[in-house]
Amino acid sequence: MSYLIKDTTEEERRKIVEESLGNLEGACDGCAARVAEMYDAYIRGEKELREINMAFSARYVKGDMDRDQGSTRSCVM
Repeated sequence: MSYLIKDTTEEERRKIVEESLGNLEGACDGCAARVAEMYDAYIRGEKELREINMAFSARYVKGDMDRDQGSTRSCVM
């Protein structure tokens, strides 16, 4: 099965994201909603999963996370 935008419908992409992320209701302090929102561009057909995941990972490499700047938030998202 292909996960590329060109090979899926919006509904299929929504289902892929929902199944991949699992139960977001029991996650940390509201950050789960932001994780799900991160994939909205994929669901809408604007960015591939690979692009979104690479951009997210790049934040760790560059040190852009609030956690690296002295924040005490309980979730890195």
